[in-house]
Amino acid sequence: MSEPSGTNSTRSGFVAIVGRPNAGKSTLLNALVGQKISITSRRPQTTRQNIAGILTKGEAQLVFLDTPGFQTQYHTGLTKAMDRGFRNALSEANAVLWLIDVTAREHADPQIHARLADSAAPVVIALNKIDKISNKNQILTTIQALDVAYHPAAIVPISAQNRLQLDTLLQALMPLLPQREFLYPAEDVTTSSVRAISAELIREKLFRLLGQELPYSTAVEIETFEEKPALTRIRAVILVDKPGQKAIVIGKGGVKLKEIGSAARADIEKLVGGKVFLELWVKVKQSWADDRRTLDRLGLS
Repeated sequence: MSEPSGTNSTRSGFVAIVGRPNAGKSTLLNALVGQKISITSRRPQTTRQNIAGILTKGEAQLVFLDTPGFQTQYHTGLTKAMDRGFRNALSEANAVLWLIDVTAREHADPQIHARLADSAAPVVIALNKIDKISNKNQILTTIQALDVAYHPAAIVPISAQNRLQLDTLLQALMPLLPQREFLYPAEDVTTSSVRAISAELIREKLFRLLGQELPYSTAVEIETFEEKPALTRIRAVILVDKPGQKAIVIGKGGVKLKEIGSAARADIEKLVGGKVFLELWVKVKQSWADDRRTLDRLGLS
């Protein structure tokens, strides 16, 4: 791997992506870097830790941090770590990308705004999902209201899913970064390892294929990861809180676990560019979300 590069004319810095659950933060990150590095789901609170995506474009390198959502209803070791991740991303950020869903009933979030007020980083608002609004005057009215209320450095209407106006968004963010050499090699797209992304892809399938609440009580730990040219062998454990949850994840005759494994394997094969043998197990680990050792192993503390 080559060394980070750059000249006195280059800019490089961290951009924290913040927003309400389901605003499209992970979808936007994946669209910006051109690769799936952050899992997506229609469920809120899918992202649990800061995922860094790296985009080097011309003389600028933007390191995007997909932040975990924060909430005040539950207080576990995991949710406290997620909140720390959010605050740490803001403290490191050279700029903040506040993603707002234009289709939402209320466009802004006072809690997010209050936290942004503690940050010295300039804020760019990205108004997402404009493709779902037929009345363009509605978008203009929303932009005007947000500008009056928050005075951001810029407001850019976009569609993360359809990749609309992303270049315009980047042009608004680049001047906000400090002039310095690139922080990472220009060819890098993420700081996450293939092993870590594989665990996240498995967890994504839990959100997509299980019931409403159960995925929040699960975690994925990679026990072994052996990558060879012809075949990548992965053994992963799905942690659950209760025995009844284990039975649901496995399903009758193991059908549900096979479905999860098949869907995850297909995505991991795209990631590694080759065949994957994926072995999944389900293990009961009561109160894993409050166990410091478990959170440490999962990289969530």
